[in-house]
Amino acid sequence: MVMKSTLLFLSRQEKLKNFVLRFEFAQKVSRRFVSGETQEQAILAVKDMNQKGFFATLDRLGENVTNKDEASKAADDYIMLLDKINQNNVDSNVSCKLTQMGLDLDFDFCVNNVKRIVEKAKEHNNFVRIDMEDSPRTDKTLQVCFALHKDYQNVGAVIQAYLYRSEEDVRKLLEQKIRIRLCKGAYKESKKVAFQKKKEVDDNFVKLTKMMLKSGVYHGIATHDDKMIQATIDFAKKENIPKESYEFQFLYGIRRELQEDLVKKGYNVRIYVPYGDQWYPYFMRRMAERPANLFFVAKNYFRR
Repeated sequence: MVMKSTLLFLSRQEKLKNFVLRFEFAQKVSRRFVSGETQEQAILAVKDMNQKGFFATLDRLGENVTNKDEASKAADDYIMLLDKINQNNVDSNVSCKLTQMGLDLDFDFCVNNVKRIVEKAKEHNNFVRIDMEDSPRTDKTLQVCFALHKDYQNVGAVIQAYLYRSEEDVRKLLEQKIRIRLCKGAYKESKKVAFQKKKEVDDNFVKLTKMMLKSGVYHGIATHDDKMIQATIDFAKKENIPKESYEFQFLYGIRRELQEDLVKKGYNVRIYVPYGDQWYPYFMRRMAERPANLFFVAKNYFRR
């Protein structure tokens, strides 16, 4: 827990980020979890995954923009990305963070940016997932999702199982038949808003998964935890919920053998594929989530 807290703290340090970004080795190691810095590299990664039977969701790294020009450019890049997905005939949707779209600058401006992306996705019969960030932004993030879903069915939300509020949020989303990606949560949250013990988070994750699977809406179960995956499979079998009614979602570069095994067993598997030069905060959160990731980095460092 101390290591996780430390790594999450470091993920927010701008000076350290600028220092780390100078080193070629750090960029090389980050490729375990980041497909590349360009859209072209990301598209190539998705092509490879599609050939192995995986779906994908592409994410342009970057968050907490400081001005509207940055936010507009990020939205423009997503629109270009959706065109490239269509042109290359790859099976991938997109995910975006609202602080990259200007959420902290101007709510209506942010909504309009995301609307432009959702409209382009609709044009290509594609889908946009609105990523969830830390708890102070949960309400506004869901507000954007609900507002857009009134006019566009091709937009979905993310719910984090470690928040106390998530059960009620899931109920509200299901009432509107909004597609959900359920994950455990990757930010450091206080005991005022979030479960602190793993068992509590796991229990809530399973509870929310059951609610989602019984809804008849196509959802994503995003976890690398064997127990959570097995609980999902067991419940689906018990309730006669077909495999094609939901999907498992994984982060790029994590638990590859498990990903392949699920595809061989006939399950839908989608890989979250990040790209871009703003990889440092994302990379550090991956280190915080799973000690095995940190050991992987250390092993590669000493092999230099």
